[in-house]
Amino acid sequence: MTQRSDDSRPRSHGRATSRGPAVYTAFGLAAEAEPLSPGLHVVATPIGNLKDVTFRALSTLAAADAVLAEDTRVTRTLLAHYGITTPLLAYHEHSGEGVRERMIARMRDGEALALVSDAGTPLVSDPGFKLVQAAIEAGLAVTPIPGPSAAITALVAAGLPTDRFFFEGFLPQKSGARRNRLAVLAGVPGTLVLFEAPHRLPEMLADAAEVLGGTRPAAVARELTKLFETVRRGDLAGLAAEYESSGPPKGEVVVVIGTAPEDAPGPEHDADLDARIEAALARHSIKDAASLVADETGLKRREVYARALVLARRADDAGDA
Repeated sequence: MTQRSDDSRPRSHGRATSRGPAVYTAFGLAAEAEPLSPGLHVVATPIGNLKDVTFRALSTLAAADAVLAEDTRVTRTLLAHYGITTPLLAYHEHSGEGVRERMIARMRDGEALALVSDAGTPLVSDPGFKLVQAAIEAGLAVTPIPGPSAAITALVAAGLPTDRFFFEGFLPQKSGARRNRLAVLAGVPGTLVLFEAPHRLPEMLADAAEVLGGTRPAAVARELTKLFETVRRGDLAGLAAEYESSGPPKGEVVVVIGTAPEDAPGPEHDADLDARIEAALARHSIKDAASLVADETGLKRREVYARALVLARRADDAGDA
């Protein structure tokens, strides 16, 4: 089986003469990849399941003169799985201007370079943007090879509106800066898609519940396309309480947050409610305090619990100051 391309532009044949025909293996059969045009080829790779790679991506990776990888160890696994022997070069967030200049020079000399991230579509929360920008400024061709994306995969699995969405990437690590950024995002008229480190997920969800409102629908997608893929759906208050109780998850995480229900109260919190919670926290654990205040006020326990998490953390921060 031979993978053919619809691209009719001139091809670079530089590597074919020095290394022989470029090949890759799929379904137990070897396929010969046609030579590529000089320039930068931005290639999407699987976010977990190696079967999610496209034939065009495999052909591009096989035919490139080199693959620029965020982590060569990760990309080497993918290339080895499909019998691809293209040389690997490291290109990551610490790669400076000199590295980019060398890559630009190679492409000007007629080479085709493939850019990949650790997983998914390059440039989405990874360092490839500066190289793409440099290639464009140098008048070189930039060819996107589409494929998997964790952000889009989580969005379609969340069960939330997809007609309008905003990809934020990672929020600030510190709670104060994170809440400030969430306050800005509160006005976005669409679904929010965020990446988050697993160990920060409980705190981030509690901050989101405080700033955006605990009744706002959300989903937490973990280990997408992998063996232990899970998608937990609910509202922000409930998810915050759930992950505070169970602890941070393992693996890669994407958080999807829908727009606030039209009849939902705003994110402002009643001073009397805060006073009740703070009084209960002085005598009880967060869990017990939330239960007591929920019984007293008739509010949903998960909403009170999410607010109690925020107040308890504020008290701890003030004590450390």
